[in-house]
Amino acid sequence: MNGVENRARDAREQARLKAIDSLARYKFEMFGYWASKWVSLNRIIGDQQPNPFKALVSASREMRSG
Repeated sequence: MNGVENRARDAREQARLKAIDSLARYKFEMFGYWASKWVSLNRIIGDQQPNPFKALVSASREMRSG
C-alpha cells in the first residue's frame, strides 16, 4: 500500500468518526456531509468496506414504517 492509499484510508476513517460525532451532537447536516464523504472515499479506494451507517438506515426505516 502506498502513501496515497494510506492517506485515503485515514481520511475515510476520519469521515466515519466525524459523521458519528456529528450525529451524536444533533448536527444532522454535518452527519450527512461526513457520511457522504465516507461513501465517496469508499468508492474511490475501491476495497468496498461495508457501510458503517447501515444499522442507522435500518433503524430509521423501521421507525418510518412502524
